[in-house]
This record gives sequence, C-alpha cells and structure tokens, in this order.
Amino acid sequence: MLTQDKKRLFIGQVAEQSGIPIRTIRYYEALGLLKSSGRSEGGFRQFLPDVFTRLAFIKRAQNLGLSLEEIGEILQVYDQGKPPCCEIQQKLEDKLKEIDHQVEQLLTLRTELQELLSGWKPLPEQHNETICPILQGD
Repeated sequence: MLTQDKKRLFIGQVAEQSGIPIRTIRYYEALGLLKSSGRSEGGFRQFLPDVFTRLAFIKRAQNLGLSLEEIGEILQVYDQGKPPCCEIQQKLEDKLKEIDHQVEQLLTLRTELQELLSGWKPLPEQHNETICPILQGD
C-alpha cells in the first residue's frame, strides 16, 4: 500500500479535486507554473495543498486571456516573495489594448463586407479570367 504524508497530495488527487486533468498538471509542472513537493516512495508526484491556489490562479488568468508564458512571468514575481499585482495590471491593460485593436479590425472588416454586399448583383455570364469579378474587383 502506498504511504503518503498527510499534508501532501498525489497528482491524481489534485486532478480529481481540481477538475484539471493529470496531463495538464504535468504540463504546468514542466513549464514551471507548478512545483511538486517531491515524490512518494513509489515515484508518484506529490503536491502541497497550496497547489489548488496556483491552479485556480492559472485558470482565472487564462480565462482573462493571458498566455501561459505571461502567467509564468507573474508567478515568478510571486515566487520571489513580491506581490505581482502591478505586473498583472500591466498585462491586463496590454490585453485590453489588444482586444480594442481586434474590435477595430473586425468593425473595419464588417463595413467592407457590408459595402461589398450592398452593391451585389448576379452576373449573367461567366468570366474565365476571374473566379468572381465582384469579389476580385474587376
């Protein structure tokens, strides 16, 4: 029977309690987002209960559009004993600017599509030199 320090959780327990697949937890560990607290005698990864705080933070940050690389940078600041709130604020402000730019691009595309469709007329004959002269601007 496997023995376990009562303060440590096996990766399967972490996965079950967090709802995050084992494979994802291993991936986060490989990226340095999580650190196991060692291994059991049988070689199984073990984690301290604070792993749930980190997993919840990672998921929340991802839902806000931050990449795993950005999340890793934030966690590095935290792991150095500093509050990462300023870094988080900057990254969220950058994300907001990026979203605003994407919205602008989408609105421009929407206008272009509306203009193209507003003057759409079926062509009675086929033009061999173009696929669709209306779309291609011939």
